Amino acid sequence: MRIAMIGGGYVGLVSAACFAEFGMDVALVEADAARLAALQAGRLPIYEPGLEALVAENVRAGRLRFMAELPPALDQVEAVFIAVGTPSRRGDGHADLSYVYAAAEAVAKALTAPAVIVTKSTVPVGTGRRIAQIVRELRPELGCDIVANPEFLREGSAIGDFMRPDRVVIGAETERAREVMRRIYRPLYLIETPIVFTTLETAELIKYAANSFLAMKVTFINEMADLCEKLNADVHDLARGIGLDGRIGRKFLHPGPGFGGSCFPKDTLALVRIAQEAGAPSRLIETVVAVNAARKASMAARVAAALGGVVRGRTVAVLGLTFKPETDDIRESPALPIIERLLSEGAQVRAYDPAGMDHARAIWKDGIRYCRDAWDAATGADALVVVTEWNEFRALSPERLKSLMRGDVVVDLRNVYEPSAMRKAGFRYSCLGRATAEP
Repeated sequence: MRIAMIGGGYVGLVSAACFAEFGMDVALVEADAARLAALQAGRLPIYEPGLEALVAENVRAGRLRFMAELPPALDQVEAVFIAVGTPSRRGDGHADLSYVYAAAEAVAKALTAPAVIVTKSTVPVGTGRRIAQIVRELRPELGCDIVANPEFLREGSAIGDFMRPDRVVIGAETERAREVMRRIYRPLYLIETPIVFTTLETAELIKYAANSFLAMKVTFINEMADLCEKLNADVHDLARGIGLDGRIGRKFLHPGPGFGGSCFPKDTLALVRIAQEAGAPSRLIETVVAVNAARKASMAARVAAALGGVVRGRTVAVLGLTFKPETDDIRESPALPIIERLLSEGAQVRAYDPAGMDHARAIWKDGIRYCRDAWDAATGADALVVVTEWNEFRALSPERLKSLMRGDVVVDLRNVYEPSAMRKAGFRYSCLGRATAEP
């Protein structure tokens, strides 16, 4: 079966590689010349565990190829996936659909036979209908079907999420489209993955609703962490106590400095706008957006408070720049407002991240010393701040950290260390939602 993928970003590249692993003939079309050249040379534009090997294997097998031109990529395809970016539009928070609609126009013009056009990008409700209208206006004789097939890939575990998903959501309204999608996802049928067929609108809304619900859980446990600090309670015990309730579940109940990344901030804001325009405002999600923004902005204040309110002239080691471990993505990372405020108030910042340093250098070329590892970052620091819970940070010896640092302040925004061990090593240790964090 031949399919095409438009867009070689995170969703497009992971999806193309996994579909090729399913045994399909996949042509990935990438318009950015530099990114295309890198892909053709075997260099991936993103970091994702296992992806480099998966791409290389399927390129060698002839099932995956990278192309610049759309017409040859669409030759004899049965389905075309649109997986281009939908960033938040400046000024109003709506998803920018210009890339999606441009791709739909290009596909309509280049197709020589009917095919199923599938949106893999996260798109607002109504996008599928608009794509159908674009195709009809440009090629009324073509007879294409439009499908919404949102992705649910977590950065850091995307391949596993694609190959062994909780569910596959398909918005399709003709039997021909449903049959094509059944054949595409046949390997998942064989392992009894739930396949949810819906209308276009429902499929489009499911992605926003799912991400917004998870963002709401994150925001809830963060607020509970603040409450625990005031009431001498422990947020981890609280999370376990409520998470064992099957109606609530254990996942996304770990306190932190606020959610970031390419999905939750963008998708919650987009759902707020969608709901407002539909005349059914989502007050819960509006509050989630506001609370999360305030939380990320307040994290630098925690660092300043731990330093006695004086930041100027102090050296602060920041461990973790990405919004989560096992990715190089720093978009909307809580590290960004923390570092911005520290720099603006005159601190010297020493930073280290296992994967996100290159992206950080594109933001801050001056004012930050990028270190070779966590020990290097800690050397001579007055305070150390853990922003991202990379496993290698969990394994750091408190005693060695104390011997390298000039000061004795550790602000643990991911609760990766045991308060008693940090106090024993001589640190003034601050974390989230654990009263025992105070010395």
